[in-house]
Amino acid sequence: MQFILYLLLILLFTKVAGHLSVRLGQPAVLGKLIAGIVLGPAVLGWVQNDTLIHDMSEIGVLLLMFIAGLETDLDQLRRNWKPAVAVAVGGIILPLVCGFGVGEAFGFSVNEGWFLGIVLSATSVSITVQVLKDMNKLNTREGSTILGAAVLDDVLVVVLLAVMMSVFGMGGEEMSLGLLVGKKLIFFVVAVLGGWLVVPWMMKILAPLKVTEAVITGALMICFGFAYFADMLGMAGIIGAFAAGIAIAQTDYKHVVEEKVEPIAYSIFVPVFFVSIGLNVSFEGVGQQLGFVVALTLIALVTKLIGGGIGARLTGFDNRSSLAIGSGMISRGEVALIIAATGLQTGLLAQQYFTSVIIAVILTTLAAPPILKLCFSDKTESSVHESKKKVGIDSHNENINKS
Repeated sequence: MQFILYLLLILLFTKVAGHLSVRLGQPAVLGKLIAGIVLGPAVLGWVQNDTLIHDMSEIGVLLLMFIAGLETDLDQLRRNWKPAVAVAVGGIILPLVCGFGVGEAFGFSVNEGWFLGIVLSATSVSITVQVLKDMNKLNTREGSTILGAAVLDDVLVVVLLAVMMSVFGMGGEEMSLGLLVGKKLIFFVVAVLGGWLVVPWMMKILAPLKVTEAVITGALMICFGFAYFADMLGMAGIIGAFAAGIAIAQTDYKHVVEEKVEPIAYSIFVPVFFVSIGLNVSFEGVGQQLGFVVALTLIALVTKLIGGGIGARLTGFDNRSSLAIGSGMISRGEVALIIAATGLQTGLLAQQYFTSVIIAVILTTLAAPPILKLCFSDKTESSVHESKKKVGIDSHNENINKS
């Protein structure tokens, strides 16, 4: 019953905090993330990040990305592949170099400094997806670019980590660059072919079964199957879930699955995921490294914003759109947390800095929703202003013609 109490507290705090956040003009997800910090060891200590919480949060983030895939405009994603590549590359190079610089400034070794840069290069799109959904911006040109860039970012960061571990002799044969790249290619080939040929066939077979909720059960099987396959080949499970959502969106069952899966996800699993991020925060011993935490957090925020923004600007976006896209790449979330844990296990991240790095990662995740909303709001206001201006000019020209 201890877990039941945890679940009760999580659901209560996330809904109330999300409501208050919206009332204050911020995305609901920001309140949910803060609820995790309040409930966790950092403040009240009422909820512990035990195995059940961790497992439910994993399901939550998979369902969140599955829904994002269902709602993604595939044609829009295809049209924006060039900006997505530029944003991903720009959003990796600048954080990588500046992260190494922070490491040098605080006395890190060369390998520790480069690893810090890799942590800052990571991107977690799960938080961004929720904010874009709340703002109805997921299928805009900017939203599609962010999604595409985040997927590519995940691949590039894992490859970078493999290269580094191979260079410093910390990964053995398992981290062979050729093997790792080969696994990524296998995943994308199988995901594309499976989404094109296998998924429609599976859904047609499973849908007519005379059992309760056959369609949504089949869809969840595909989601979890893709996620497991992605993880098996060294990709983040969320990429597999996202690919599964895109595949099912091309079938006749898209709207049924979307209508059924959202109540499952948002009633219990997604709130647990948001809270689980805050449960990782602990302020013990951080006071002695406050300067490092502040420097790392600022560099993490600025480099993704500028790096991703430059990539967008170079591929045809205006300044406001570029800033909005850069803001969508800020959140490091669970991807950076996993990389940091890997660094701790392999000795690439010293134990005394682990908590500070985790706090910096979570601060970027907390900062992402309000920055994203601000940037997209400014862009929307600008678009409305331009539209009114254009209408005014057209009206003026029409009056002149009449005269």
